[in-house]
Amino acid sequence: MNILNREKVKLNVKVNDKFEAIRMAGQLLVEAGHVEPTYVDKMLEREQLSSTYLGAGLAMPHGTNDSKPFIKSTGMSILVIPDGVDFGGETANLVIGLAAVGDEHMEVLSSVAVLVSEEEDMARILQAQTEEELIAIFEEGMDL
Repeated sequence: MNILNREKVKLNVKVNDKFEAIRMAGQLLVEAGHVEPTYVDKMLEREQLSSTYLGAGLAMPHGTNDSKPFIKSTGMSILVIPDGVDFGGETANLVIGLAAVGDEHMEVLSSVAVLVSEEEDMARILQAQTEEELIAIFEEGMDL
């Protein structure tokens, strides 16, 4: 099963708040078979504990520490939100839902963080016209 594929990427998303964005990102992981539906609740719970906004327009919602039993396989979903969504006073234009088996969590997190830390890569991601174009940027930047 791929960590990322076309079915888990949504471009030009409009959401009312960060919780709607987290639910949407989580639901894509559920539909892809990476997680059980309960994992989405754990993603929302995690956000209540502390913001998953990482900076540079990126938020990476993921489950709480006790959500591991609800993860079937490592995967990520991507929402591109051109108008942005408020994550605790910061605006996220890129929301990446993450579920990871074992210790893969930190590996995926750091790979994404390195990719979007380059302003030109983040601009390319936000300007991608198709899901395939966006996936290609991640694949070349993360060795997926």
